[in-house]
Amino acid sequence: MNYHFPGVGCAYKATRRPGLYPYFRKALENLQHKNVLKIGVLTFHRCINYGSYWQARCLAEGLQARGHEAVILDHDSRRVNLVEWKCALQPVLPTPVPASDRPLYREKTEKFFRIFDTLPLSPRFPLEDPSQMENYDVVVVGSDEVWNLSHPWYGCCPLFYGDGLKTQHLISYAASFGNYDASWGMHPFWADKLRNFESISVRDANSQTIIKDALGFEPEMVLDPCLQFPIIPEDRDHELLQKPYIAVYGHNFSESFAREIRQYADSRNLPLISFGYRNDFADEQWITTDPHDFAHLMAKAEAVATNFFHGCVFALRNAKPFVCESSPYRRHKLQGLMAKIGGEHHLLPEGSDYAQYEALLSTPLNPQITQKIEQLRETSNAYLDRALALKQVQYA
Repeated sequence: MNYHFPGVGCAYKATRRPGLYPYFRKALENLQHKNVLKIGVLTFHRCINYGSYWQARCLAEGLQARGHEAVILDHDSRRVNLVEWKCALQPVLPTPVPASDRPLYREKTEKFFRIFDTLPLSPRFPLEDPSQMENYDVVVVGSDEVWNLSHPWYGCCPLFYGDGLKTQHLISYAASFGNYDASWGMHPFWADKLRNFESISVRDANSQTIIKDALGFEPEMVLDPCLQFPIIPEDRDHELLQKPYIAVYGHNFSESFAREIRQYADSRNLPLISFGYRNDFADEQWITTDPHDFAHLMAKAEAVATNFFHGCVFALRNAKPFVCESSPYRRHKLQGLMAKIGGEHHLLPEGSDYAQYEALLSTPLNPQITQKIEQLRETSNAYLDRALALKQVQYA
């Protein structure tokens, strides 16, 4: 059975994703009060990464729930594909990938390929030639590291700075500069491109500082789409969901982090299950987990141990106890998120003592953090209200 919402531009099988039905009913109500915009979401949507997949999906579906025809702009590049796929097959470098794991990472990658086709996608067009894309009333750039000038394969890509996009209105939502440090500054060449955006919001303090220094105003800070909008995965039937476990998400953890997590799990007689990557200190390796499996398994975990931004996001989304080990590459994202919600104590530096791990993993998430997230949802929603209240829109 299909539920189709006029003006939303998508149909969902209720038997496949029943949780979406009440969510998208709101779209029908919104249509009575708002002009329907044709929106393109420009982000990193084909990365072999659970967070990238879900932030893209959540933002597009969140805009659809507002009554708009929102799709993800399906840009394509052979150059980007080759480096992305190479990384997906050996994702834990510099740690060598055992020969026995190679077919598992390949299977995981192939699952992503199949699931990408379920996203609400625009007609595909070349990354380097946006003249082939359709026209849109507005393009929303974000979230993810869309403005990271040092990204290994998307860095300095003018498309994400608005060049060539077939729209009269550019806005950003939860855009980030990733590991590009504010102290490096932004060249006027790139800053001038961002002046074409009518509304700018970012997801971390480092990105906020870069914009303020380059453009002279402080952009709004909003929540990642995975915290702002519902995450509604397809149904899955996992025997693992029937027993308690600790989720491990990330790779190349320090020896001290692995040791303390292992000690805590043993003390509680809980297995450590590593999703998406091999971590030898875990009891089980679920390398071939797909994005929908991942969402279910993170939601059912007793606690989460991670060094990834979206590992923290999914722990917060599900109000799970968690600990996170920061890394130089993800430092800005992690610190920005935790400072925003008052969760800095969940970031444990290398060498932290066992008592800190035990306290964080055995204690329910502080309700004040949940309350702060709710407050930020309201301000993020208000930002979208203002940003999408476009004047003199010429509908595509």
